[in-house]
Formats: sequence, structure tokens, C-alpha cells
Amino acid sequence: MQQRQGKRGWRILRQTVLGLLLLLVLLSGAGALWNALALRHYRSANPPPGKLYAVNGHTMHLYCTGSGTPAIVLESGRGEDFTVWAKVQPALSRSTRTCSYDRAGFGWSEPQPGTRDANSIVRQLHALLLEAGITAPVVLMGHSAGGVYIRAYASQFPAAVAGLVFVDASTPEQARTMPPAVAALEQHSALEYTMLKSMFALGIVRLSGRCTAVLPGFEAYAGWIRANTCVPSQIDAYRREVAGWPASLAETAHSGPYGGLPVLIFSRDPAQALPPGFPLRVSAALFQQTNLLWDGLQEKLKQLSTRSRRIVARRSGHYIQWDRPDLLNREVPAFILHIRDGITAPDNGSTKTE
Repeated sequence: MQQRQGKRGWRILRQTVLGLLLLLVLLSGAGALWNALALRHYRSANPPPGKLYAVNGHTMHLYCTGSGTPAIVLESGRGEDFTVWAKVQPALSRSTRTCSYDRAGFGWSEPQPGTRDANSIVRQLHALLLEAGITAPVVLMGHSAGGVYIRAYASQFPAAVAGLVFVDASTPEQARTMPPAVAALEQHSALEYTMLKSMFALGIVRLSGRCTAVLPGFEAYAGWIRANTCVPSQIDAYRREVAGWPASLAETAHSGPYGGLPVLIFSRDPAQALPPGFPLRVSAALFQQTNLLWDGLQEKLKQLSTRSRRIVARRSGHYIQWDRPDLLNREVPAFILHIRDGITAPDNGSTKTE
């Protein structure tokens, strides 16, 4: 009797486990289908603004608004697409032609083979601009990692650059300057990448509502943001840029100085407090230490040109284009006018907090 009951218990347990596994497979399939259909819906309902161009046989997306020269070309930070500039591109377009774009693998730009280091990224950007007929020198405006990329561009194509704008930009020196605990925040294991990609693909992140959330001030870009959020393949693109980051820093370690090339630098407020939700392993003291080290690197950017000035954005974090778009929308058009008129800003060489 006990033997029969034991066999029956194992049979029930086995059937329960198999049932749960089947349920998990069905739920995973349903989640994956849901995420795929949602992305298809948002992409169909919100086609990319601007135009798509073929670069090295792969599609790249460029979105230009406004008119005038020199044009501004916006270079996003790592892992981000053109929508990160939603609060500034419309305003800057009233002063001159302003173009944002998607690097390979993000937004509407297809992945491209090869290493995703600074040199390869800027060669693709240069080819994209030529395809779009943008041949006059441009002002490059780079945020975060984009600051390293625009330095590589200015080094490779100096005749194609009329000015540089750094928006709390990364610098080649930061790898050896930042505390190891902070640098480790950008390091992720293969398992972490796989898990995150799976959470996107299976609709788990979408279930949380994060795939359709739109920050205040981004409402005009809402459809495009939802069309480019929770795309599993973008995890691969992000991972490849992270893998290419050491090479990017090495390639730009000796970039500049650029003589009298106009340079405008925006930096975050070093006095900002530890933001809510920041990784727990970073203490408030370490956060402030990092801010001060970063502030020193930002000040050093002024050495890239004899025509440079720096503005510290009061109360702003790393995303100055989100926290203080008013500052960028006021100062960058003035910077463009100085370039057009061939004059040096009266406060050349200064560092101000505004």
C-alpha cells in the first residue's frame, strides 16, 4: 500500500512539474508574442521622422529640422537614440539646421559589422552626412559617451567641423581617474546581458509599464519613444559599444588640442545630491567624490581650444538636455551666431555657473 502511494505521489509531482513547465513555456511564448506585436504596432503607427540612408549597405536614420549653417549634429550617449534630444532639437532648429541620428543598432538604424569603437562610429556618421548632402562644416554636439565620439570625429575629419559642444561629456582620462567602484557600475556579465535581453523579449519589462512610459516634456516624441523601447536587439548593440569603449578611449587619448576651434562645454552641477534609486553600493560620499573628479575633467576640456568656455548647469544631473534644456536652448544658438560672425565670445576662457 505504501509503495503504491509513493509511486502515485511521484506521479502527481511529476505531472505537476510538467504542468508548471508547460505553463511557463506558454506564458513565455505569449509574452514574446505580445512584445513583438506591440513593437510592430508602435513602429507601424509611428514611422521614423527624417530619412533613412544606406551606409555601407546598412540603413541609418537621420532626422534634420530647421535650416541654416553651420548645421548642428547631435551625438547621443551610449545606448540611446535620437529621441534623447526631444527637449532641445525643436528649439535649436529655430536657429539653424539641427540633425539627430541613430547609431548602428539603435532606433531605426540597422546593426553594422565590425568593432563598435569611436573610429568606426564616426566614419559611419561621416558617411551618413555625405549621403544626406551635408558637406559644409558642422557643429558636433555630444552628450556623455558622445563627447568622446565627437572628439574622434574632429580628429579624423578636422575640415568638416566648425565647432564642438560637450554636454556633460565623457573624456578619455576618466577610465584612470574615476574610483574603481564607480567604473564597475558599467561592467556587466554575459549572464546579465542575456537576462536583460530575455526580459525584453519575453515581455516581462513591458508588463511593468516601462516600455510605454514617457517622461514629462517628451510627449511630442511619445510614439517614437515607444517604437524604440524594449527592443531586444538593442541590448546587443549596447553590449558591443561597451566592449568597444576601451578602444574608444585609447583612440581619443591624444585627441586635440584643436587650435582656435570654437568649443562650448556644459557640465552637471558638482553640488547635486545623490539621486533617488542610485545603486546602493555607491555611497553619498563616493558620489560627491566622483562629482568633484568629474568636474575637474570637465574643466580640463577647456584646454582643447583657445576659444573655449564652460557653463556649469545649476541643479542639473548628467542629462543636462533633460534637466536644463533652457540653458542649452539659449547658449547654443548664441554659440552658432559667434561662429557665423567669426567672433570670439566675450567671456572666452571662462567657467560660469548658471
